[in-house]
Amino acid sequence: MSPKPPATPAKPTPPRGPAARTAPTASTVSRNARFAWYAGLAVLGVLVGTAGALVQAAWLPVGLILALLATAALFYGGLRATETQVGVVAGGLGWLVAVILLSFGRPEGDGVFGGGVGELLYLFGGMAIAVMCTTLSRLPRPIP
Repeated sequence: MSPKPPATPAKPTPPRGPAARTAPTASTVSRNARFAWYAGLAVLGVLVGTAGALVQAAWLPVGLILALLATAALFYGGLRATETQVGVVAGGLGWLVAVILLSFGRPEGDGVFGGGVGELLYLFGGMAIAVMCTTLSRLPRPIP
């Protein structure tokens, strides 16, 4: 008697429905790359916070809107680049450190923030945008 050839495994059927259009939940960004993103977002947060503090007072209505749009772009970009909410937190910490340090002023009385409504809108608006971006749900990535 001759031995039987081994049976070939059956091809798995592709999933149907919503699972067919989304990739697994595993992240596509490596761990080291994600830490580099976090550090870069923190530095970028310091830069955006400093630029926003200077611009929002210079051109009051338009400058405030530009500063808040740049802040929103930083936070949302951090969320999408790292695929985690920690990306928003990294950029937000850099932004918050810059804004807090600039609000202290100097012993001579010089300061970036003068204490008007624009400064408060920038501070609380930026924090509200950070909270909104942190609570956004992550979208599943489509399979190409």
